[in-house]
Amino acid sequence: MINPVIIIPARMSSSRLPGKPLADLGGKPMVVRVLERGLEADVGPVIVACDDPRIADVVRDAGGRVCMTDPELPSGSDRVYAALCVVDPEGHHDVVINLQGDSPTTKPDLIQASLTVLRQSDFDIATVAVKKTDLAEAHNPDICKIALAGSENDHVRHALYFSRSVIPAGANIFYYHIGLYAYRRFALKRFVQSPVSSLEALERLEQLRALEIGLRIGVRLVDSIPQEVNTPEDLERARVYFEHHSC
Repeated sequence: MINPVIIIPARMSSSRLPGKPLADLGGKPMVVRVLERGLEADVGPVIVACDDPRIADVVRDAGGRVCMTDPELPSGSDRVYAALCVVDPEGHHDVVINLQGDSPTTKPDLIQASLTVLRQSDFDIATVAVKKTDLAEAHNPDICKIALAGSENDHVRHALYFSRSVIPAGANIFYYHIGLYAYRRFALKRFVQSPVSSLEALERLEQLRALEIGLRIGVRLVDSIPQEVNTPEDLERARVYFEHHSC
């Protein structure tokens, strides 16, 4: 048995899209859309870890729980861990799901899928990925790819490496990584207390730090990719989506 908590990191000062958590999507701020996705998963309490009273106000107005965190924290993972230490200092929650605050279309079954990895295996961290055959996408450096061990028939695979480059070389498929993580509590603590690693700095992918310090990452293969909102163009696509979908 595990006792998960979902924590959504949200900060105002995005370099490419300032004020992103409060961007309107079909009449609701983005952070509220993400909060709703977390609640729909129905796996445990959902808390928004934010750095600005304006975010806190809209979350509370929507009936959500908030934890204020230091605006100077270097990453979403650090913000998640800081909030965890405040809301659960006794350590009741042994699994922490980092639900990205800029993925408002994340389906509840993706969140649930990440938990099955930790329920059924001894991996330290769980994440999700989609098998893709469009190799033009594989060459996009904005898409993170994963090299996986195990059989193609396995629903859960072992992550060997993450890269912005095409991996493995010569493959006719690739695995598109979705930035949703479920951490065992000790693994999140060890991760945030470790310095930025050399591979992490080169690839600009923090999950490489976890691999370099010896944490094992299990990957559940899923069928859908949520929309991430990182640029004004992404925001317009998300707005179109919510014009046609209630959730």
